[in-house]
Amino acid sequence: MDNEKRYRLKPDEWKLVDAYRNDKDQHSLLAKECNSVGIDVDSVSHYWYKSQKFSIFAKPNEFTRDDFLNSIEALISKYSPSYPQIDYPKRTDGHLLIINPADVHIGKYADALETGEMYNVEIARKRVIEGVTGILRHAEGFPVDRILFCIGNDILHTDNTMGSTTRLTPQDTDGKWYRHFTTALELYVQCVEMLMQIAPVDCVHSMSNHDYMSGFHLAHALKSWFRNTNGVSVDPHPQHRKYYAYGSSLIGLSHGDGAKKNNLPLHMAQEEPQMWAKSKHRYWYLHHLHHKQRYQFMSSFDNIGVTIEFLRSPSGTDSWHATKGFCGSTNSKAVEGFIHSKENGQIAHLTYIF
Repeated sequence: MDNEKRYRLKPDEWKLVDAYRNDKDQHSLLAKECNSVGIDVDSVSHYWYKSQKFSIFAKPNEFTRDDFLNSIEALISKYSPSYPQIDYPKRTDGHLLIINPADVHIGKYADALETGEMYNVEIARKRVIEGVTGILRHAEGFPVDRILFCIGNDILHTDNTMGSTTRLTPQDTDGKWYRHFTTALELYVQCVEMLMQIAPVDCVHSMSNHDYMSGFHLAHALKSWFRNTNGVSVDPHPQHRKYYAYGSSLIGLSHGDGAKKNNLPLHMAQEEPQMWAKSKHRYWYLHHLHHKQRYQFMSSFDNIGVTIEFLRSPSGTDSWHATKGFCGSTNSKAVEGFIHSKENGQIAHLTYIF
């Protein structure tokens, strides 16, 4: 058996590999070899080690999964949220404010020389803050008693360490994946802290094609952040279609890359029959396309039907979209919001254009 080929290392052999990976300062053979040719041993990131028993390719783990999880814990623990309880005024004429910064794509990189505009992590962050504050200004004058803050929907541009989407489509990226994640978390926290001063905030996450796993983890991190806050709820669950009721409105949320839009009214009626029966006004707010589309289904003089809207994105045009000619109009980049009254459904459409 000892002479047969083996394709897996034994536990004691793995220990030796780890020793060579992580303890190069004490690896005298490496240090001696580097010194003989004038190479700083600290600058060596990986190397081959060959002996009578082993041929080892040693590469230190620069940033492991555990390092990432520890960094998230450190980020959250350094600011242990202890928000004072807010006593919101009771309103009989309250309205729902929906704020939906769709398809932000934090981590996307676009160069103005190639695409006609710059887009990077910092621009993405600033546009979300500017868009949310702009929607709040547009909503002044409406007595808001609840806020629906839509999260997810390709908030992150990639979903792994390789700079690609969930389905491994390569992307042009600005910086490291863990910087994208922490920037997105800090951005969401900043937005929710702003919104919770006005009214209770319900954050609802939508799974999406660029960041199917990372976006899910981000929503859970946000839920943990506000776990002790009375005025904030976070729905991080992975259902592709979600429903939210306010007054006479039934609101469906989905990224827009799943079920066909023509089938969404039926999905709504089948998946939430009780909410459907209690509602008079029904809407779907979708994303994914980065530009505005609006449809009315089953509407007539006596039947309001179901309204389906694809929302615009604040994201810049990257190389692929510019090459294909998917550049949009001059006012295509925006953050959108809506006002719903308890009795009359959607009564205002709010848009902040960049």
